[in-house]
Amino acid sequence: MLDKLFVLSQYVTPQLALSRLAGRLADSNRTPALKNRVINWFIGRYGVNMSEAAEPDPTAYDSFNAFFTRALKPGVRTVDQRPDIFVSPVDGAISQIGQVNADDRVFQAKGQSFSLVELLGGDKQRAEAFHEGEFATIYLSPKDYHRIHMPMAGTLREMVYVPGNLFSVNPVTVESVPNLFARNERVACIFDTEAGPMALVLVGAMIVGSVETTWAGVVAPKPSEVTQWQYSGEDAVRFEKGDEMGRFRLGSTVVLVMPKGVVAWKADQIAGKTVRMGEAFGELNQPNT
Repeated sequence: MLDKLFVLSQYVTPQLALSRLAGRLADSNRTPALKNRVINWFIGRYGVNMSEAAEPDPTAYDSFNAFFTRALKPGVRTVDQRPDIFVSPVDGAISQIGQVNADDRVFQAKGQSFSLVELLGGDKQRAEAFHEGEFATIYLSPKDYHRIHMPMAGTLREMVYVPGNLFSVNPVTVESVPNLFARNERVACIFDTEAGPMALVLVGAMIVGSVETTWAGVVAPKPSEVTQWQYSGEDAVRFEKGDEMGRFRLGSTVVLVMPKGVVAWKADQIAGKTVRMGEAFGELNQPNT
């Protein structure tokens, strides 16, 4: 009953206003004592492992968001550099993993799925390359490291901001809200790789202050319009495997999508499993030439 009430309450909550307010407060450094109390409470409440942080002193961060998007110590995560290995882009837990079905629906949870076309901004041509492709959805919990890294080398081709709702992305809501990941606010990043196109979709959620990329900073266009950026020539942005490409200023979910048959997910990568950035996540098949 409490779970149902929690989900129902999200339909009437002013999601955008609440989330933007939370973002402003998380960026504030006007009251250091309050900021430190909130950070210490958060560490205790969610069991954040500060021994992995490049700056382990919670009081050293200028704001809550600076703490939340903290860097890790060198060597804490090892990126598998074997050329045929596709690595996890984040720390988190696998929500679902598998293949996009023939109707371009992506499995969300028992009884729920979402549209691949809608996930990628409503453009059928953009989604066509991923028809019946391979997908994985990874949930970043509050305690996790919240920077997003490249699972393989690639060159940025396009970024698409898609306005939407800001439902929570915790397991209770994911099981209850239809089409969740294709109705929440999101930023879809399309890369060209040796194996073909790759989509990394950063999905916003309740209380997520904003999504940030390394090339554009905080992505905050007009909230009512789908907005696209194209990158080519001198504007092209090249990434190597393991490079940071973005971060959540408060946490959420990453959906990654690859074309059909170019990657085989590792047998031990299953729904519910905890993953770490840089670990072997899939094995690439023969690349396109």
